[in-house]
Amino acid sequence: MFTRLSIVLFTLTGSLMLMVTSVRAEHDTTIIYLAADSALENTERNVRDKSGATLTPEDQKETKSDVNITANIRKAAVKDEALSVNAKNVKIITNNRVVTLRGIVENVNERMKLENIAKKTRGVIRIDNQLEIKAP
Repeated sequence: MFTRLSIVLFTLTGSLMLMVTSVRAEHDTTIIYLAADSALENTERNVRDKSGATLTPEDQKETKSDVNITANIRKAAVKDEALSVNAKNVKIITNNRVVTLRGIVENVNERMKLENIAKKTRGVIRIDNQLEIKAP
């Protein structure tokens, strides 16, 4: 009796979970369209990245020193409470101990702060600061 009841409850629970998931999926299909002049519209930047003219995270070298440099810069940026979320999420690409910083920051102070964090990181020989300041 107990086993039969357990099987029935298990089946009913599974069916209920499937119904809730399908209903939730029907309601979560919001599509967001961005105007061409929207601050969030970055198609032009993505095209530039695909052209091969700029470094992307795929260009990160896998040498131990390059990986450590990138990780140390990221840790310092994330730890810095004065930096915005955008600044903490910039691209950090290290290639033969040369660090490239790419992405959008809130202001000139954040741009310089990230560059200084990279300069102070052990093993860095040069910094290519390509950080862009967010449009007002």
